[in-house]
Amino acid sequence: MMEHQDETRAAYDGVVELYASMFADRLETRPFARAMVDTFAELVRGSGNTRVADVGCGPGHLTAMLHDLGLDAFGLDLSPAMVDHARRAHPALRFDEARMEALPVEDGALGGLLAHYSMIHTPPGALPALLAEQARVLAPGGLLLVSLFATDAPEPVRFDHKVTPAYSWPADQFAELLAGAGLVTFARLLHDPASERGFLDAHLLARLS
Repeated sequence: MMEHQDETRAAYDGVVELYASMFADRLETRPFARAMVDTFAELVRGSGNTRVADVGCGPGHLTAMLHDLGLDAFGLDLSPAMVDHARRAHPALRFDEARMEALPVEDGALGGLLAHYSMIHTPPGALPALLAEQARVLAPGGLLLVSLFATDAPEPVRFDHKVTPAYSWPADQFAELLAGAGLVTFARLLHDPASERGFLDAHLLARLS
């Protein structure tokens, strides 16, 4: 059986140009998400360690945004086609192929890590190990901003994402998973959906304890 990472990689490899055309607005049309990214960047700059990874970077538009906000940002993505597109679109920035479960980053190196809807395809049972890997690469006090789909249901809900199956999460339950990895959620923003799916959009900002 194809692992979810292989399925996700193949699915995103097949929609690169369409995906990039749909999401290259760099959050100009999404003020709530943009505000959380701005806050994340400001806090990371204040920490003195401005090295930041954009995990699941896709076509690289948010990596470029983080760079414009004064961070030493680089992008990582499971899809080689997405990485190739990001390199062509943003040649001054670094992009590499990588799995979120095995980041090519040394322990405690990063001041921040952005995961913008890039954990949504991970099955619930695999998330604790994935979050532990994000915590591994953060410096003490380092920040993680996770954006995801939120649900009022008591458990994660699997749904048919336009690219490949995904999950929405109860925000409190996702925060508990973050805490299990040593990441303390200190700010969260939930708002009405920007799409027809009906899930809330959630942004959780956590600090490595």
